[in-house]
Amino acid sequence: MVRGTTRLVAILGTPIAQVKSPENFNTWFASQNQDQVLIPIDMDGQSLETFIQALRGWHNLDGCVVTVPYKQSLVPLLDSLSERAAALKSVNVIRREANGKLLGDNVDGEGFLNAARKNGFQAAGTSVLVVGAGGVGSAIAYALAAAGVARLALSDPSAERTEALANVLRTHFPSLSIERAPTSLAGLNLLVNASPVGMGGTGELPLSRELLESLSAHTWVADVVTSPEITPLLALAQSKGCAIQTGPQMARAQLGNLGAFMGVTPLDI
Repeated sequence: MVRGTTRLVAILGTPIAQVKSPENFNTWFASQNQDQVLIPIDMDGQSLETFIQALRGWHNLDGCVVTVPYKQSLVPLLDSLSERAAALKSVNVIRREANGKLLGDNVDGEGFLNAARKNGFQAAGTSVLVVGAGGVGSAIAYALAAAGVARLALSDPSAERTEALANVLRTHFPSLSIERAPTSLAGLNLLVNASPVGMGGTGELPLSRELLESLSAHTWVADVVTSPEITPLLALAQSKGCAIQTGPQMARAQLGNLGAFMGVTPLDI
């Protein structure tokens, strides 16, 4: 039940209907008898600056989760950023301080790693391919680099975006081997689809079917797409005997990272 005393957090993006955060957060708040709710906000991009100004004075709203397409465009509107958010020029969570200051972080990568650990995957020393060099792909690549992967390959339709991410990673992780998309997946330990390809039942694959035929059964395959839960990529991976991680698993694992930054949940929940 929402009362006059209820504290708010939000998730901001457009479209918003597919996101899992309201269900995940509100289920947890209810289980803890916490007088807090998360509300979805589907907002036009032209209204972002006005919203951010309103957020500064919104006394009973503690912060916002940020989803597509606003992870990059909100960066210059905030007062300060974490080191990784500044490096990635991308945020997926905002905390409102009591004085109205807005702080941004990007915990997409940490949420991915949390889910991976819970599924038994350890990143250190592995060979990884991340498909997608946008907001979530950049965050996952950054987190994997920080976790000590040995080799990291990047694939994205935009050569400019791929090179920009590679330059960020080289700056922060100079000893990491960064490569372009391989011609075979045979030696890969982890394949991550961090692009929207496969969303909404389109049947699309993020890599060519020919390249995916080289996927080995020992490769762990993950997808950030939340709907459908079993994407075309994950279905193909399962048919080859691969262990998989779904988008909803990542969303649920990231709950503690997002909530802790906003000050509304413990980190480990």
